[in-house]
Amino acid sequence: MNSWILLALAILLEVAGTTSMKLSDGMQKIFPTVMIFIFYAMAFVLMPFVMKKIEMSTVYAIWTGAGTVMVTVIGIAYFSESSNPIKLASIALIAFGVVGLHFAERSSQGGLG
Repeated sequence: MNSWILLALAILLEVAGTTSMKLSDGMQKIFPTVMIFIFYAMAFVLMPFVMKKIEMSTVYAIWTGAGTVMVTVIGIAYFSESSNPIKLASIALIAFGVVGLHFAERSSQGGLG
C-alpha cells in the first residue's frame, strides 16, 4: 500500500484517538476511553511502515501538523471551541506547511505530486 495512504490513515486514527479523549469525559465514559487506546495503537502500528518510504522528519511533521489542523477544526465545529482570526490564520499556516512538506518530499523522491 502507498506510504502516503498509510500516513493519511495514521493521521485519521490519531485524530480519532484525540477526539475520543474529549468524548471520554476525563476517562469517565468507558467506550470512548477504550477507543483512545485502540485508535492510538493502530496509528502507531502504521507509522513504522510509513517511515520505510518517507523520511522520519517529514512523516512526523505532516502527522502532527495535519492532526493539529483536523483536531482544531473538530474542536471548533463539534465542541464549540473558540475561534478568532489569529487562531484561524495560524491553523491555515500549519495546513500550508503540511502541503509544502508533502511536495518537498515528493520532489526529493523524483516526482512532483
